[in-house]
Amino acid sequence: MNGVLVILERRGDVWNRMSWEALAAGTELANRHGQAMSAAVVGAAAVPGVKTWLVQHPRLEHYTADGYTLAFEQLIRHVDPAFIVFPHTYQVRDFAPRLAARFGEALIADVVGLGPGVFVRQLLQGKLNADYRHTGSGPCFVSVQAGAFRADGAPTGSEDIAVFTPQLDPAQIRSRPSEPFRVSAQTVDLTSAVVIVSVGRGIKEKDNIPLVEELAAALGAELAASRPICDNGWLPMERQVGSSGQTVSPKLYLAIGISGAIQHLVGMKGSKSVIAINKDRDAPIFEVADYGVVGDLFELVPALTAAVKKAKNG
Repeated sequence: MNGVLVILERRGDVWNRMSWEALAAGTELANRHGQAMSAAVVGAAAVPGVKTWLVQHPRLEHYTADGYTLAFEQLIRHVDPAFIVFPHTYQVRDFAPRLAARFGEALIADVVGLGPGVFVRQLLQGKLNADYRHTGSGPCFVSVQAGAFRADGAPTGSEDIAVFTPQLDPAQIRSRPSEPFRVSAQTVDLTSAVVIVSVGRGIKEKDNIPLVEELAAALGAELAASRPICDNGWLPMERQVGSSGQTVSPKLYLAIGISGAIQHLVGMKGSKSVIAINKDRDAPIFEVADYGVVGDLFELVPALTAAVKKAKNG
């Protein structure tokens, strides 16, 4: 066994955004072990910068757990990788454990980081980190948590395509296609936001929220919050970032009056750049921030908003 195989997810013409995060994790894993990486996807969409196995069969046109398990089992036996990496999507949760069991292995699910020979998972809503090691004799199956790996770590370059056609007997596919799983509808999708302005308990009371809303509007950003703000009803729950809210990975995350509890960090750790404003110089948020400002948000935020508006108006 040698190499890393990343199994990506695509529905119709739309890639699941977590596929690129899984590809970034696969790149890091391949570099750590000095191995080559390839990708696989059902359909006919190649991935730039990496050899792509296009898994094609008429019985894979619509997703079924039986069909995907059988098809990817055959591909894995053909490629013989040491590691198989998935995005931790609802679809992957459905078929990947069954696929791993075909090889006598367990799926190490929801991985948030890689260490020397270990895969890091979080327990108790992010309060603890646990290191997992693969001890089996077969390939290692891993799925990665949304936002845990930056998609910009994925490879870029020319295409290298190989078509793989599995042997699928209709009698082996006992399940029937149904409507794809859909998460409950939300009026705010923070996961696709490029810039997020997030507010925490430092805002003190609901009447002060417009102070941060004005900054978000000036930046063209989405407004988000830590759990206490949403629990108090100051902002709707769909704007919560954290282990019990949304997991985000914007280019810029501006944390205002957020102390940085681990439950919140779980949701925003995939941000490309983090700027934190907090009057407590020992606040945990500064440990993950790229830029930190120690000061009173009630003085700094209006000044920042005014500066942004002035810059935009030339």
